[in-house]
Amino acid sequence: MRQHTIHLASIWLFSKLMEQHRATPTPLNQVAGISVTSSQQLTLTPYDKTAMEDIERGIIDSGLGLTPNNDGNVIRINIPDLTEERRKEFMKQCKALGEDGKVAIRNVRRDGVDAVKKMEKAGSIGKDEMLDGLDEMQKITDTYVKSADDAVQKKESELMKL
Repeated sequence: MRQHTIHLASIWLFSKLMEQHRATPTPLNQVAGISVTSSQQLTLTPYDKTAMEDIERGIIDSGLGLTPNNDGNVIRINIPDLTEERRKEFMKQCKALGEDGKVAIRNVRRDGVDAVKKMEKAGSIGKDEMLDGLDEMQKITDTYVKSADDAVQKKESELMKL
């Protein structure tokens, strides 16, 4: 969710951004140097000038609502002030990321539950051990789900304070 701190220029904005250079998805930080030139501007210096258009396209397609300015040598990204509408849009994205995280956590729990039940069925562990394992998995799941909820809540309050 770090990339959703977009009221200030930060290299984290592009932490997950991929660009399609030579038909291969490549992380942006592997094809360009990223530097913060001011609190409202980032500068990207491509290692290969032929990748500039691909980098620009990746930024435009990222859904961050940023417009790259290409001067032939570097790409400048001006970070606009957040409007109320934009804040709400980012909050929706954060909530979706939080939900995706919770689904992933629950999928891991499901796989663990299946594994423990198979072990009990095969006789590797007893029923009490299985129940203890299931109980422990639920506690761990609850902890991580709460952590995901807390991260979303923190990001929402951060976005609304600005």
